[in-house]
Amino acid sequence: MSANPSLIPPGSSALDEETARAELYGVLSQLYYAVPSAELLAALRVAVTEAPADGAFLQEPWQVLVGAARDLSDAVIALEFDRLFGGVGKPEIYLYGSHYLSGFLNEKPLARLRNDLDGLGLARDEAMSETEDHVAYLCEVMRYLIAGDDVAVCNLTRQRDFFATHLQPWILQLCDALGAHPHARFYAAVAQFTRAFVSVEAQGFDMLE
Repeated sequence: MSANPSLIPPGSSALDEETARAELYGVLSQLYYAVPSAELLAALRVAVTEAPADGAFLQEPWQVLVGAARDLSDAVIALEFDRLFGGVGKPEIYLYGSHYLSGFLNEKPLARLRNDLDGLGLARDEAMSETEDHVAYLCEVMRYLIAGDDVAVCNLTRQRDFFATHLQPWILQLCDALGAHPHARFYAAVAQFTRAFVSVEAQGFDMLE
């Protein structure tokens, strides 16, 4: 998982916009997958926060996210990640789609996802302990569908279908849970940006209808 968080969406051309979309999915994937690295947080803290065009919908939530990274130390953010998503047994916040879609882990939504991933020619790396319905994995799949070279798979139709089936039905519930958690500071900002970003994605996909 790798991305350059220095870009903010959208750019001034279709190519810039697609690059920014892919990179933002990559940034979200990294933020949700593990304690953010020092390199990622350092890049966020110096990221540009002014959008190329006035009134850009993502500008304010991006500024909030960058501001949170600047206000909090690496250690504080790491402790927050561990408190929210780690620990032994039940985490305070679940990052798995099956939990929000069915109330349980490893249920039918995960089986459907695995079937769809197989159709895309994708499979989970055996080194990854999390199941494929982890939000970081789904964001990484979206990044691939935007930036990959195989046009038979990496196209807007596939992006729309995967997003509508495997992210859109539950991602806002995760954002709600993080926004309401009393100990979420950095990740409340991550959730705010996630909410805005997926709203823009949904509107863009609606225009394909």
